Amino acid sequence: MIQELGGGTITSQVGDLYPNPVKPFDVEVSYGNIQSLIGVPIPETQIREIIEALGMRVAAETEAGLQLQVPAYKVDVTRECDVTEEVLRIYGYNNIPIPTKVNASLSYGVKPNREQTQHVIADMLTANGFLEIWCNSLTKSAYSKNEDEAVKILNPLSSDLNVMRQSLLMPALESVAYNQNRKNADLKFYEFGKTYHLINEKYVERPRLLVLVSGNLQTEQWNQKPRTVSFYHIKSTVDAVMGRLGLTNFQIEEVANENFAYALRYFRGDKTIVTFGAATAKDRKTADVDKDVFYADFDWALLMDMVRKNKIINKEIPKYPAVRRDLSMYVDLAVTFDDLKGIAFKTEKKLIKNIQVFDVYMGDKIPEGKKSYALSFTLQDDNQTLTDKQIDAVMQKIISNLAQTAKAEIRK
Repeated sequence: MIQELGGGTITSQVGDLYPNPVKPFDVEVSYGNIQSLIGVPIPETQIREIIEALGMRVAAETEAGLQLQVPAYKVDVTRECDVTEEVLRIYGYNNIPIPTKVNASLSYGVKPNREQTQHVIADMLTANGFLEIWCNSLTKSAYSKNEDEAVKILNPLSSDLNVMRQSLLMPALESVAYNQNRKNADLKFYEFGKTYHLINEKYVERPRLLVLVSGNLQTEQWNQKPRTVSFYHIKSTVDAVMGRLGLTNFQIEEVANENFAYALRYFRGDKTIVTFGAATAKDRKTADVDKDVFYADFDWALLMDMVRKNKIINKEIPKYPAVRRDLSMYVDLAVTFDDLKGIAFKTEKKLIKNIQVFDVYMGDKIPEGKKSYALSFTLQDDNQTLTDKQIDAVMQKIISNLAQTAKAEIRK
């Protein structure tokens, strides 16, 4: 073009500087494998015609198949199955008949089915007024509680998206702030997602479930005042999730750490199933959230493992009536309802079916350093009707053990 159109003169040899030539892919294909994968006997001549029409060169041919050189620009055609896909694309998917009979065998899937179980819990939460959110896995490095475990992005788009999240909480709090700033302050969210950690020079992904509530439980109406959500609303949701999965055998203790202002955790052995409580004022301030937030953080991988090992036992509904007895007592401030419940069940495992606290009082009319608990005990025998003598004997044992173990003072 320089010589023809621009009037230039070529004074040197014309050369092509190509120090690292890109070689075509060498792919060996078998007529039999192509026909087996597609499912119909396409003529061998037609297979070769399609291959050559697509720009793939036949370097050698045998009775069994072809040795091909695939152009480097076909970056997704590097295997026999890729060539088969190209042949089928040109041959036409609509030319493959649908079989009337399918030879199949039964197979055993992994139990539980993780996706199905996740859908069950998601449906339950949605039916109870929760909305599912999907937050970005990329977040701010300022949100990382453990810098040593931070998974940093090599080419971040911005300083707000420069690490992978270590918790589902902070992105969810950003969603809370976004809604509250737009006059939508009554929120119930949940999210299934993963957190990312660098531990011992290895990258670790952990499946989690976050459940969050904030604002009012329901809007103000003429016949009822608005009720603000509390710790007990998130606890009831946690118990509902655990109950829906059929998991009841776990321990409970209070938690004090940087992730919660106050919280409880359910655990087995040294493994924490879920921790739930109030978000800290620091985290809320960081995300610009001005209302209380209560949330639960589930270890979803551990839950799936527990569900897999969980045994479900069925039994007939008892024919004989249950009996309720109430006890009111003074206990030290450090004593919890779970402590009293554990003592009672250790005292009588067979007849006690349920224990509930229906009143807690701390005030001027009770001794200093004490609080008042009122508990209800439901007793039932599956084989006979309980007599007053049996019931009184059980209650006396409970009263005695509560007094000895928890230093409880029964109120008359």
